Amino acid sequence: MKNNSIIEIKQLCKTYAGGFKALKSVNLKINKGEIFALLGPNGAGKTTMISIICGISNPSEGQVTVGGHDILSDYKKTRSLIGLVPQELNTDAFESVWNTVCFSRGLFGKKPNPQYIEQLLKDLSLWDKKDNPMMTLSGGMKRRVMIAKALSHEPEVLFLDEPTAGVDVELRKDMWQQVRKLREAGVTIILTTHYIEEAEEMADRVGVINQGELILVEEKDQLMQKMGSKKLTIELSENHQKLPSSLSSFNLELNKNILTYNFDSKKEDSGICSLLEELVKNNIRFNDINTQKSSLEEIFVALVHKQ
Repeated sequence: MKNNSIIEIKQLCKTYAGGFKALKSVNLKINKGEIFALLGPNGAGKTTMISIICGISNPSEGQVTVGGHDILSDYKKTRSLIGLVPQELNTDAFESVWNTVCFSRGLFGKKPNPQYIEQLLKDLSLWDKKDNPMMTLSGGMKRRVMIAKALSHEPEVLFLDEPTAGVDVELRKDMWQQVRKLREAGVTIILTTHYIEEAEEMADRVGVINQGELILVEEKDQLMQKMGSKKLTIELSENHQKLPSSLSSFNLELNKNILTYNFDSKKEDSGICSLLEELVKNNIRFNDINTQKSSLEEIFVALVHKQ
């Protein structure tokens, strides 16, 4: 069976001098060409994990390979395969966009390639800003330049650490579009984010990390199906203490005049029609009904809280 993973993490641990365990035996495989979202609260270990894979920090224990190369024994090779967009916007304020991106390419020992840099800036809607000094750009534009810098040496893997922090909603959606284009071009993308709708919108798979432990890795759609149950909320015309026994076959919760029905939206027969018929038969009147599906955010909060 062909191994399709581009990053393999085995028993990865990081313990700091004071004894704090930032990562605890993390095992993970990231597939070539996927968008993988790493979710977790502040201090969960997301940035520590990225820093180790990118060679910024050393692991205490465990092994990480990128494209089959060990990050410690073959540092130069693994680093050349990776592009990193950090949370902080670190750029030379007086340098132009063009020079900033070209310089970043040169740092990796890559020969100049003006055609590639031109296309990259056009793809990221930066071409008309190419001669502008960095200090004249908005925060959103600077964030795009950081992506261009990370892609300047044509990496196979791109890490985006909170890529849209502080970016307005319109620009955030525009950047999602750019990330999808990169994936179509064959780049593997690992994304950490506080905006859970970002993961819900873009990710193929989701990993949840909390207190240094990877508590779940799942295909996003499967996770939403398995844990994102659907609810039908019925507002009854009056309060009820209990329900007739004929309704016991339905998965119902009653709180005064609010009746909640949890159902499986994947089944052909959700049971909603039968439930409403049964309510009418029992002269239980209702004013309003609505359905809602659990969001990835609710699933995430439940998982972290459960742990």
